[in-house]
Amino acid sequence: MRFERSHTRRAVALTAVGSLVLLVSACGGGDDGSSGSGSGSSGGALEGRGPITFATGKDTSGNLTNQVAAWNSQHPEEKVTVSELPESADQQRAQMIQNAQIKSDAFSVLNLDVVWTAEFAANRWVTQLPEDQFPDLGKLLPSTVDTAKYRDKLYAVPVTSDGGLLYYRKDLLDKAGVQPPKTWAEMKAACDKVKALPEAKSMSCYAGQYEKYEGLTVNFSEAVNGAGGVVVGDDGKPNVDTPEALEGLNFLVNGFKTGEIPKAAITYQEEPGRRAFQEGSLIFHRNWPYVYALASKTDGSSKIAGKFAVAPLPGLKGPGVSTLGGHNYAISEFAKNKATAADFIKFMSSEERQKANIEKTSQAPTWASLYEDATLNKQFPYLAPLKASIETAKSRPKVVKYGDVTTAIQEAAYGALSGTTPPKDALSQLQTKLSTLITQ
Repeated sequence: MRFERSHTRRAVALTAVGSLVLLVSACGGGDDGSSGSGSGSSGGALEGRGPITFATGKDTSGNLTNQVAAWNSQHPEEKVTVSELPESADQQRAQMIQNAQIKSDAFSVLNLDVVWTAEFAANRWVTQLPEDQFPDLGKLLPSTVDTAKYRDKLYAVPVTSDGGLLYYRKDLLDKAGVQPPKTWAEMKAACDKVKALPEAKSMSCYAGQYEKYEGLTVNFSEAVNGAGGVVVGDDGKPNVDTPEALEGLNFLVNGFKTGEIPKAAITYQEEPGRRAFQEGSLIFHRNWPYVYALASKTDGSSKIAGKFAVAPLPGLKGPGVSTLGGHNYAISEFAKNKATAADFIKFMSSEERQKANIEKTSQAPTWASLYEDATLNKQFPYLAPLKASIETAKSRPKVVKYGDVTTAIQEAAYGALSGTTPPKDALSQLQTKLSTLITQ
C-alpha cells in the first residue's frame, strides 16, 4: 500500500474515535435504509455531474497534483479538488469514517488502503460499482482486483498496488563479495561481511517499519508468513499461536536484541526508515516501491543514488512473502455527482495515467501490461520481481472489524519488539483476541 507514507506518530485520539465509530456501525448504525438490503448499494446508475472532492492521504510523491491537473484541464466543469488528509494511514481512516458516520458529502472519491475495502463496503460507506461500467478490470493484476471486492461485488477500483521489497547497498555488498540474501541467515552473514569494511562499521544491518501503526501489522505479517506461518488462515480463522509464527516474530525480536535492527527503528514508519537508508545508515531496508524514485534522486537529497539495488524479501528458509499493499479508489455513498466521480476513477486508473504515475513516483501499477513495458523495465529494473511479489503476496485479514483486528496485531507485536511481552505470550494473547474479534 502500500499505505500512506508517514513520519508522524500514531494519533491515538483519532484512532479511538474510529474504533467507536466501528462499534456503532457494527450495531447497525451504518444502515440509512437508502442502500437496499445485503452488502450495500445495488450498483445501479451513478448519477450527477459537477465538481467533486478527492480525499487522499498526504501526497509525499509530489505527483498527485499533476495527475489531477490533467483531469481538470479536460473537465473544466467537473473539477476535482484534492482534500489532503494526514500522512498517517490510521488518521486517514479515522477521518474518512467520521465523515461517513455523519453522512457528509464533503468527500466524493476516497483513496482507500486495499484492506479497508471490506470494512467500508460492509458499513455502506461506499457505493457498489456496476462492473460493466469498468471494462478494464480484466486487464489488471487479478490479485489487485480481488482487493476491490466485498462478497464478490465491486466497491472500488485498484489504482496502485504494492509489494514489499528489500533495498540493499549494492556497492557495499559487491565490495564485500556477497550476493543479495534469500534467507534471514544469509542477510545476517552478509551484514557481518559488509560491516567489516571500514566505511560500513557504523551502519546497522536491517530495518523495516516497527512503530505501533499499520506498517507494523504488515511487517509482523511478513515475518510470520516468511517463516511459513499465518496470521489468519484460508478458512478465515486466526492461527497465529504456532511455532512458525513464533519463528517469524523472533526474527524481529532478536534483531532488536542483537542490534542488527537499530533501536531507533522501533519508531520507524515508512518515511523515517527511507531517510535512514538514504542517509547511509542501513545496509538492508524493507520498504515499498515508491522509495526507488526518491532514493535515486541526484539533487543531493539521497546519499546513495546509484549505489543501491532491490531484491525480493528474504524468509526463514528461502524467499519471503510480501504483504499485499496498494490503494483503491471508491465513491462515497453520500457523495454528490457520482457520475463524475466514476469517470474520474476511470481516468486515474487508466493505463495512460498509471504509466505516467510510475514514471514519476515508482509506485506499483495495477495494469499487468505495464510490467512488460520495455521502457519502464529499463527505468525500473525491479518490475519483474515486484510483479511476482504482488502475485504471491498475502492479504491482511479481510474482516469488517479491521480497525480492531489491526490494533490487536500492532499491540501484540509492539509488546514483543519493545521487550515488554515475551514473544510466546504475545502470540497466545493475540490468538485469543483475534478469535474474539473475527468470530463476532
